[in-house]
Amino acid sequence: MKLAASMAKTKGGLVAALDIGCSKVCCFIARIDAGDQPRVIGIGQQASRGIKNGTVVDMAGAESTILNAVHAAEQMAGETIDRVIVSLAGGHPASSSVGVQIALNGHEVGETDLRRAFEHCQQTYGLNGRGGLDHNGGSDADNSRQMIHSIPTAYTIDGNRGVRDPRGMFGDRLGVNIHFVTAATSAVRNLTTCIRRCHLDVAGYVVAPFASGLASLADDELELGVTVIDMGGGITSIAVFYEGSVVYTDVVPVGGNHVTKDIARGLSTTVAHAERLKTLYGHAMSTDADAREMIDVPQVGEDDDTNARQVPRSLLVGIIQPRLEETFELVRSHLESSGFDKLGGRRVVLTGGASLLPGMRELGGLILDKQLRIGRPTRVRGLAEATAGPAYATCAGLLIYGAAEDLTAPGKTPAVSQIPESLFGRVGHWLREHF
Repeated sequence: MKLAASMAKTKGGLVAALDIGCSKVCCFIARIDAGDQPRVIGIGQQASRGIKNGTVVDMAGAESTILNAVHAAEQMAGETIDRVIVSLAGGHPASSSVGVQIALNGHEVGETDLRRAFEHCQQTYGLNGRGGLDHNGGSDADNSRQMIHSIPTAYTIDGNRGVRDPRGMFGDRLGVNIHFVTAATSAVRNLTTCIRRCHLDVAGYVVAPFASGLASLADDELELGVTVIDMGGGITSIAVFYEGSVVYTDVVPVGGNHVTKDIARGLSTTVAHAERLKTLYGHAMSTDADAREMIDVPQVGEDDDTNARQVPRSLLVGIIQPRLEETFELVRSHLESSGFDKLGGRRVVLTGGASLLPGMRELGGLILDKQLRIGRPTRVRGLAEATAGPAYATCAGLLIYGAAEDLTAPGKTPAVSQIPESLFGRVGHWLREHF
């Protein structure tokens, strides 16, 4: 992905994050103190308009929502921003893991060799000047895909695996495995245009589950293997982390909004009332007590609540549970078909607003046959209790990513394990040393 010519940080050591989702648009502004975690000083949030499945479908509606969210964050922070790190969930993000080898002829590995390996990978696998990637090899003449991330995940020296940093080592052949993440060019362009119409520059895009992992994962989870499932309103996105790097990403086109619409159809109520019922009475798994508890369901077209229909809570749960089962089954299917299911180990971290529904851990653990926990942003300071939940993990992760970024060239993305501990990685330092 070609980043803006300027750094992610803005004046006064500020960094701004913009999480554009199907349910909400959230903006965080943070101040970066030397050697410290990002400290949030401004928060803005608006109900999402003009966004469907992570893609802009109404430019005017999306622009208005973004402007309002950013303006609210600027007012709270008392600062003005001109560039943002943006989450990307739409455009069907897809992973491609590729490997190349270059000759060293016995000399010491330096930054020039790493750059040469990366350029060789670009030529071998058809990465064109705009970041398009032909997953079948060769050129991508129609530029239909755009590169978002290019992440070195492993190195080898003369076939010896487990090399973390090959610089200064000697050998005859250097091998590099690189994880590319691409997205539909049209979706990225539309989102970029919408943001620029808000008088903001895009300092970089980060796929949503990658950002969520930056904010919510423990160091041991990153090293041993973990799967992040970010359950948003329109889509559910997946990222597998292993040995400190994100090695696989994918999306499932089902989210919390689908559950809400199922409730609205099944109980003949409005979408707003369906969302309220889901929040107050919803549960991912049925219990014996559900049949005895009655809830009031306002009907579509009725002017007052006196004509509300009473139904057992079991009817509501009976609508919710099948859709959630479908979501987790799709996630399991994608992981198994990708071959990264085992690499992620038995640990799963759930983030996103839809993960807050009671019983999600139990249902997900049953279907995925893994250990689940709810992930919350723990690596930023200044978040109020209302914005410190899993629904805000992506936005917080964008701050962490942007706090250490100093990217001015295409195709440079950090491996997670390289960020300094105080900022969950040494992104800028790693990039300057490696490329």
